[in-house]
Amino acid sequence: MTAALAVLLALLALGCREAAAPPHLVLATTTSVGNSGLLDVLAPRWQAATGVELQPTLVGSGRALRLLADGQADVVISHAPQTEAAMLATHRDWDYRKFMFNDFVLVGPPSDPAGVAGETTLEGALKRLLRPATPFVSRGDQSGTHEREQALWTIAGATPASLMTSGAGMAVTLRQASDRAAYTLSDRATFEQLRPRVDLRIVFSGDPRLLNTYAVVTDRRSSRRHEANRFAEWLAAGEGRALIAGYRIAGSTVRPFTVWPAGAPDTTPSALPR
Repeated sequence: MTAALAVLLALLALGCREAAAPPHLVLATTTSVGNSGLLDVLAPRWQAATGVELQPTLVGSGRALRLLADGQADVVISHAPQTEAAMLATHRDWDYRKFMFNDFVLVGPPSDPAGVAGETTLEGALKRLLRPATPFVSRGDQSGTHEREQALWTIAGATPASLMTSGAGMAVTLRQASDRAAYTLSDRATFEQLRPRVDLRIVFSGDPRLLNTYAVVTDRRSSRRHEANRFAEWLAAGEGRALIAGYRIAGSTVRPFTVWPAGAPDTTPSALPR
């Protein structure tokens, strides 16, 4: 091999290495993790610690889990226990772990024309929302929030007469509810993040049936399973756990997420943070 050819091959090899994409993970995550600002904290710290880029796709939990099933995502963050249980039943090669929780809240116009805030029970609050003159904006997107909303209408025995559908994520839904002086169901973290920019307030919260749990799900068949499992462990028991525990939304004193208690069951959708 001549010296000139050797130099040319070396330059070509260097160019190939520079053009090669950095290692990455495709994360399909519920919109609340993104809308709340938490992902903006987690993603750069994960990449700094591991050199693996996190490529997030913000979708409803149902869609996120389907992306994992189709091999279009490497790891999922979901908050839809019923959908998770159904998917796990047909995907035995998935690994599942709860890692944090918060709660859902009913929000509405500051004047609360339906009088929801005056109710002391979830059933009473929901019945106020069934009135014909009370507009309610539904996610309608098969997300974890939409799943819980449907469960609430089962409790109430009916759906709101003035039901509108956003078909979008939580941030868009909150803005639509604000623009229409309507009520909606939100995860607490996203509402606290958007509270200064929407004309809404919490009108009911605190019932145990509004508990909102988050899980990280990976697929043992994935070509990036090692990185995905490393991310899941980082999130649930490593630096990610500390970042979640310390995360606060600017201007709010509310803790938007709580890490899963050490020692509590965490491997099934029905697990609770006891």
